[in-house]
Amino acid sequence: MNLLRNSIAVILGYAVFVISALLLFQLSGINAHDDASTGFIVLTIVYGLLFSFIGGALTQFISKSGKLIINYVLAGIIAGFATFSLFKTTGNHYSQLAAIFLFAPASLLGGLACLKKVKK
Repeated sequence: MNLLRNSIAVILGYAVFVISALLLFQLSGINAHDDASTGFIVLTIVYGLLFSFIGGALTQFISKSGKLIINYVLAGIIAGFATFSLFKTTGNHYSQLAAIFLFAPASLLGGLACLKKVKK
């Protein structure tokens, strides 16, 4: 049961992150790999930080593991897919670099925040 719960937790946490990113780029009409304005890059980073944090908190909340290891798995998946995309796509790579160096760690912080809230 724990393996199933943890798997679902990671999948749903990652889905929050990915679906929010897809919606941002789809609704803005901007390709994630095209050059973007500084304002849009900042918006993307703030938006990504928010939703990766939420995804990390959701992962921890669903898993009920009480340990941050489940968030390390989520962060590894976020960073792993971003790294794969970094090497397989052309154009501007700000979104992949942000996912590797900012969004993956933010998902850990989301899990940590959820753990601290549960312990109170």
